[in-house]
This record gives sequence, C-alpha cells and structure tokens, in this order.
Amino acid sequence: MQAKNYPIKDWAEDDRPREKLLSKSPNTLSNSELLAILIQYGIKGKSAVDLAQDIMRFSKNDLNNLFKVTVKELMSVKGVGMTKAVSIVAALELGRRRHALESFAGSVVTNSRDVAQYLRTLLRDRPSEVFAVMYLSQSNRITHFHIVSEGGITGTIADPRLIIKQALEENAVNLILCHNHPSGNLQPSAADQLLTQKIKQSALLFDIKVLDHIIVSEEGYYSFADEGTL
Repeated sequence: MQAKNYPIKDWAEDDRPREKLLSKSPNTLSNSELLAILIQYGIKGKSAVDLAQDIMRFSKNDLNNLFKVTVKELMSVKGVGMTKAVSIVAALELGRRRHALESFAGSVVTNSRDVAQYLRTLLRDRPSEVFAVMYLSQSNRITHFHIVSEGGITGTIADPRLIIKQALEENAVNLILCHNHPSGNLQPSAADQLLTQKIKQSALLFDIKVLDHIIVSEEGYYSFADEGTL
C-alpha cells in the first residue's frame, strides 16, 4: 500500500484500513494495515499506517519477529507509546493462544509430542523463561493450563505449594510441568531436575502424579518422561 502524506480520514475510502476491512475482508489487508487499526492514531507527520510500517521494518518485515517483541521494545519505535504497544502485544498474544489451541485440537493428553507442540506455540516466542503447569483429570483430559511464574532469560522460580494448591482447586489427578528455554538449549539444568523431583514428591502426598516435565525452545523439546529422567 502506498503511504500517504495526509490524514487517513482524507484518503479514498478503499484506502482506509478500517473501512477496507468492513467493506471487504480482513484477509485483504496488509500486515501494516491490520497493525494500523490496532494503533488507531498516528502522530504529527505520520499516519497510523506509517507507524505500522515502521513497526514492521523494526521487525524486519517478519511476523515471527513481531511476535517476539516486548512492550518496551515496541515503544522504542518513534511515535509508539505505551497504549499502542500494549494493544499490539495483547492482539499478538490472542493470536498465539488461538494458534496453540488449533495445534492441540484434542483436549486429552496422549503423548509428549502433541503436548510439546502446543507448548512451543504458546511459549517459544517469550524472551524470558516461563514455568507453567497443565492440570489433568483421571482420564488425562486437560482441565486447566496455568503460567505459574515468569523470570529472567536464564531461569524462573516455581513454588511447589502454589502448584499443589491450584491442583487441589482444579481437582486435578495428574500434572504436566513445562517451561521454555529462551537460549534454545533443551538440556535440563540441575535446578530443573531438583525442582521436578521436589514437585513430584510433594504431589504424591496428595495422590497427584506428575506425568512429565517438558522443556520447549525453538530447537524442539525435551521430555523428562521420554528420557527416563522423571
């Protein structure tokens, strides 16, 4: 789409992102036009579409890169304040969650590969380490997915007491622990192994079983159960 140097309201109706979406279809809009709708307003000398194009250039015109940016990083683009950045990140998170649900069509856990694919979609773009838990019924149907904590690039802290408390509230019988490694390295650390055993032993006191602990990254996944390290 050719950038204009006058306000969007003065553009031809077919060139205005919102009007174009309403009169045609969302899939007819470019990435920049869709971003412009989220941004809503431009700044002096730049329309919302101009700012959206700046954001896409910041992300090297790659949506995969855009999914990884933080609010703070988006705010480094001139003209993008906190409100605009938060709106974009929120929309991207909704898209990520929807894609994750599609990649894990069934709600019953049958193998580590399917669970890992679901987790990779949810967690692989996060710049910091996230620890989460899947709470399962007796039949291994997922009843709840909860991000327990989010830490730095090299680690996060998970409190076994809070995990067990949530399990009891959800009437969970089985658990799958999971976290991401932003570094890409899939090998569990000594801290990962210690935490796994700590949660496993705590859960057993309440007749709750830890079925697996899965680590995901852009390189793939590591399953404690598959590797016999649980």
